Amino acid sequence: MIIDVHAHWGPWFFTMDVARANLATMDRYGIDLAIVSATEAVIYDAPAGNRALAAALEGQDRLYGYVTVNPRRLEEAERDLREYLPTGRFVGVKIHTDYTGSPVTSPQMREALELVASFGRPALVHTWGRTVLDLAETCLAVPGLRAIAGHMGADGHRHAIEAARACDRLYLEPCWSHAPAGRFAEVAAAVDDRRLLFGTDATLIDPASAFGAVAAAGLTGETAERVAWRNAAELFDLDLTTT
Repeated sequence: MIIDVHAHWGPWFFTMDVARANLATMDRYGIDLAIVSATEAVIYDAPAGNRALAAALEGQDRLYGYVTVNPRRLEEAERDLREYLPTGRFVGVKIHTDYTGSPVTSPQMREALELVASFGRPALVHTWGRTVLDLAETCLAVPGLRAIAGHMGADGHRHAIEAARACDRLYLEPCWSHAPAGRFAEVAAAVDDRRLLFGTDATLIDPASAFGAVAAAGLTGETAERVAWRNAAELFDLDLTTT
């Protein structure tokens, strides 16, 4: 069983058959389930993208959704959270700090994460460099918030180690467009394996990058199982009896 907690649905800046690309990519790499955010919602219009993704998820049994939240449009965000989370097809929240111009330390991001925490769902937040430390601080300051550091800080993976040690409600996933040798192995050796998830950034990035990074870490036994799927299933309350 493999669960990808960082994937996307919808076209990027090139032509592609979106639904087939998602499922074909998953089949190629043996990914059983993926949690996706709508590309349109992330880079352009959150409500429109969320609405399109909701329609696409109908009848799907291998894709779950993130409700994408723009911290600068919280009234719309709350409306979408109330509409889509109860459907059972959306299991978390996605927030991209750069596209929305909302750094982790900004007041609007704090309000957005407080809103997410009130709904009891985890948030996947874009992190880069030292911002993963900021996310850990915010996570500690917001009661009940569970956050996933997208890209585990990218080139700031050593900051991610410090962040995960500081907050037991912060999770790390490894996808990045670069794959420095030993990056994920170093993180996996230094943090609680209950804080580790598997993410690929598909369909933007070929999953081969994330698979290679995780494979190179040489994980075995319970740790390998936790990274591959168990931690994700627990974090997102996924019912795997029907998969």
